[in-house]
Amino acid sequence: MLSPTQINSRLERILLKVQKPGRYVGGELNITVKDWEATQTKVALVFPDIYDIGVSNVGLKILYDQVNQRDDALAERAYVPWPDMEALMRENGIPLYSLETKHPLAEFDLIGFSIPYETLYTNVLNTLDLAGIPVRAEDRDESHPIIIAGGHSVMNPEPMHLFVDAFAIGEGEEVIHDIINVIMSLRATEGSEAISASTGGLPRRRFTAPRNDILLALAQIPGVYVPRFYETYYMDDGTVSHTEALVEGIANPVVKRMVAKLPPPPTKFIVPNIDIVHNRVSVEIMRGCTRGCRFCHAGMITRPVRERSVEEIVRAAEEAVAATGFEELALLSLSSSDYSHILELVTAIGEKFEGRHLTVSLPSLRIESVSIDLMEKLRQRRAGGFTLAPEAATERMRRIINKYIPDEDIINTTREIYRRGWTTVKLYFMIGHPSETLEDVQAIADLAKRVLAEGRKVIGMKAKLHIGANTFVPKPQTPFQWVSVDTVEQIEAKQELLRRELRDRNIKLSWSEPQETLLEAWLSRGDRRIAEVVYTAWRNGAKFDAWGEQMRYDAWMDAFAQHGLDPAFYTHRQRRTDEVFPWEHITAAVRKNFLFQDFRMSLEGEIRVDCRLNCYACGILPTFSNERRANPGKVWMCPDVRSPAAPRKELESQKLEVLNAP
Repeated sequence: MLSPTQINSRLERILLKVQKPGRYVGGELNITVKDWEATQTKVALVFPDIYDIGVSNVGLKILYDQVNQRDDALAERAYVPWPDMEALMRENGIPLYSLETKHPLAEFDLIGFSIPYETLYTNVLNTLDLAGIPVRAEDRDESHPIIIAGGHSVMNPEPMHLFVDAFAIGEGEEVIHDIINVIMSLRATEGSEAISASTGGLPRRRFTAPRNDILLALAQIPGVYVPRFYETYYMDDGTVSHTEALVEGIANPVVKRMVAKLPPPPTKFIVPNIDIVHNRVSVEIMRGCTRGCRFCHAGMITRPVRERSVEEIVRAAEEAVAATGFEELALLSLSSSDYSHILELVTAIGEKFEGRHLTVSLPSLRIESVSIDLMEKLRQRRAGGFTLAPEAATERMRRIINKYIPDEDIINTTREIYRRGWTTVKLYFMIGHPSETLEDVQAIADLAKRVLAEGRKVIGMKAKLHIGANTFVPKPQTPFQWVSVDTVEQIEAKQELLRRELRDRNIKLSWSEPQETLLEAWLSRGDRRIAEVVYTAWRNGAKFDAWGEQMRYDAWMDAFAQHGLDPAFYTHRQRRTDEVFPWEHITAAVRKNFLFQDFRMSLEGEIRVDCRLNCYACGILPTFSNERRANPGKVWMCPDVRSPAAPRKELESQKLEVLNAP
């Protein structure tokens, strides 16, 4: 194994031959560099995409901050090199290394991947291979780091079960410490017989216990799923029969971890060496969403809502801006305008940063909660733009997806946005639900034209409109997990309709390619058999699948064929109402019965109102109640108990019903 000095020496010979060498040198402002030899446990945090995207990943920022607060552990970062750099690294024998100290990833005790979306899977395999670590978990021994993964995509971890030792299900702020504590208790000490010399003369850490015992200890942690201790059985038709825990005493199902009260947000953000996708300060103002959009994976798996106080947010923003010099502040949540004190917050931010030319953005706004007052406050703060997500343009589709916003509300809101000085509005729509017709898609085009026409009435030809029309993928742990993916022919017909109808120089239309949609669906809805497909596709050259020009669709189709699997089995069939899903032994604490009831309501076009107004007994409440009893010092904020609109007797009866329900 190369030493950091040797890696630095070889990097000097190749960096001027690649695009954006700043991606690979480290040394940024606000990084944390600890004494390698004096720190007991070493953690490498990896975002499996390029530096330009990974530096701003919120999950990685949180874990980096959490781990480095400990005196007995350090966290360093790594990202995936672009193909030009990868080729030179392989040619010159340079393993993937951390940016902070240039140590090879194989020298860390623990490697944690943050995987927010499924099209990063082949990059995870490529990262392990480039680091000199066996790609398959079964091929690793006590000399190799423990590989964990977390993020939204691992709510169905099965397509990656062959490659990851343990999955952290749910929120990571607390579970990362539990994992480190287990690793630390079983890690060999310097000078132990369990340490062996590697080819480069550096010690390669081993653990005092067999790897299987380490993983068994991790499996005892609430919210940690270790796939080797579970077995999945199948029906004759290829669907899942059940998943069985092979070891007594481990959870089945594995319930996601939830933090009761959001810890202070990180504020010492790393200032990148190059321009990146989101070059800004970001503060998470709330977590979770109460709206219940049936297609929204994040909204279902991040329940319940927890909010930070205005004072904490303003303090964090001030510290972060002072530490970085960034000139943009993003107030993050799934639905920023639903934050209970949003006007007070934007006012307080304005007062705190008066005269400092700070741009404030709310990246996620709901049309029905964007008020005139909020627009005025944002205008005063030079907000970076307005993005809204109507998702559908007909009453029928809005009722199906549980996002009912009348056309007139959309027109009135966008008119006021243009009137207050914004020249560009971005509207997100979703196409591809199997119940959607071409008439529903035509309504999107008609609504877009009306919005632009209203803008032109206000500010003339300066009015611009961006339309995003991504294709629906029915995600696990949502009410739409029972429905199929739209056919390629239908997707293409809908996209062609939008391209034809929205030919205006002031309208920018973006969409996702049908092949990208299918890949996302295969990976998000796959069972354990898909893992071999992922491995074979990677061996066939698939990587950077999230990048359209890099995607190798033929590699994926060949991999399915090689393993005798029909891709349509995972995408183009209606699920049975009693079907057992591949991810059923993993739960976001939202009951399957609740999701199924919501799915049935979608078929009837029935709406559920915001659960701040009425508790629907989704399953989160009893989970929270149990956690609250175990942690009496923590503050819990489940939306129904804050809302005076829901009758108390009815709420209590619903809670009892959930406690007794599967």
